[in-house]
Amino acid sequence: MSPKACLRSILAALIPLAALVLGALPATAGTVTSVKSSSGIEAWLIEDHSLPLIAIGFSFGSGAALDPKGKEGLANFAVSLLDEGAGDLDSEAYKARLEELSIRLEFGAYLDSTAGSMRTLSANADAAFDLLHLALTRPRFDAEAVERVRGEIVSDLQEALQDPGTIGSRIFWRTAFPDHAYGRRSRGTLASLASIDAADLRRFVSERFARDRLKIGVVGDVTPERLRALLDRTFGDLPANSAPGGVADTAAVDAGALYLVKVPVPQSAVIFGERGLKRDDPDWYAAALMNEILGGSGLNSRLTAAVRDKRGLAYSVYSELDPLRHAGLIVGRVATRNDRVAEAIDLVRTEWQRMREEGPTEAELAAAKSYTIGSFAAGYDSTSRLASLLVSMQVENLGIDYMTRRAELLQKVTLEDVRRVARRLLDPQRLRIVVVGNPPSLPGAQDLPPDGG
Repeated sequence: MSPKACLRSILAALIPLAALVLGALPATAGTVTSVKSSSGIEAWLIEDHSLPLIAIGFSFGSGAALDPKGKEGLANFAVSLLDEGAGDLDSEAYKARLEELSIRLEFGAYLDSTAGSMRTLSANADAAFDLLHLALTRPRFDAEAVERVRGEIVSDLQEALQDPGTIGSRIFWRTAFPDHAYGRRSRGTLASLASIDAADLRRFVSERFARDRLKIGVVGDVTPERLRALLDRTFGDLPANSAPGGVADTAAVDAGALYLVKVPVPQSAVIFGERGLKRDDPDWYAAALMNEILGGSGLNSRLTAAVRDKRGLAYSVYSELDPLRHAGLIVGRVATRNDRVAEAIDLVRTEWQRMREEGPTEAELAAAKSYTIGSFAAGYDSTSRLASLLVSMQVENLGIDYMTRRAELLQKVTLEDVRRVARRLLDPQRLRIVVVGNPPSLPGAQDLPPDGG
């Protein structure tokens, strides 16, 4: 669903020490403190002086959902060019400087945000933050870089036209949100990419990169005093406010559907889902535990047991909560042989209905709590991931003490809470299912062309 981050400027050759330091090493998840610069820019900080490394994550509160009609893919295109030259440095010189200083800089555009991250040796912090400042305030958008990156994105889009999973996602989102920005193609189309010029890219930066919705997380070898100065020199001269405009709250179409896109592949890709909830919903933690039991990542879910373990229909089947800023979904995926697709879908519907009617057992809930609480730290085992978590905590208004409260919030969920939420959220009659493949028979399916019709 969400566009992958634009991974550029990954260092090709680092000295051994830098390669060690910049690896995915655990960060000490100490106390989170709020640091505010003299110009009022706030960051949440975890000091960790065990390694000479600083990681920063940041997010601007607008993303691809705000791309103008006819210019879908603008946000993704723009952030793909942020490390292709800035200020007095052209693309080659800018990237050479990143490599010389062992700096890793990444940007990504998502439906609800434009975000970035940087990792640097603390000895190079001043230069690294200056390079980030240039990328955010003075990107060059030189003609050669614009056309080269446009060609790369076009190539990716053309390749995606042949990918069953991507085709399925595109049709699922378009039919779930037919009259909303969430239903448009966030990475753009061949036609929309062709319509975007350097003026559009510059306008994007001037309108979206502002301080009013900026969230920052920092982890590593930096004191609050030094961080305050780095915040001002990096973000201090951004505009105070982003351009007017927003995305309306919405909900996925509340009606079941079964779509079939016939393509000549030996295995069908299936995406299924229905309305979910947003992150600030009071039922979030009960829903998270319910989903872990139904189709979560612990490999002990009901879907895994029914589809994979008992019948060997698929290597992987899962469901997940997908909370957007203006809507919520519960979405799942499975891939299986064409002649077993109908069987796999029936099993998904059966487990959906069983959870709705019966809810989980006490043992299942206890296991889900144990796994969800115990696996949390493993997902944030590096300074960069921890910095990203600090950003998410701010964006989602979880509170600065979220990491210490999370386990308690999950432990408080009762069996009746989960059963109530299952009845609220799950209904196999509302499942929207998209199959991309060549099953011999799929009763009740509506045929669609690969472009979604």
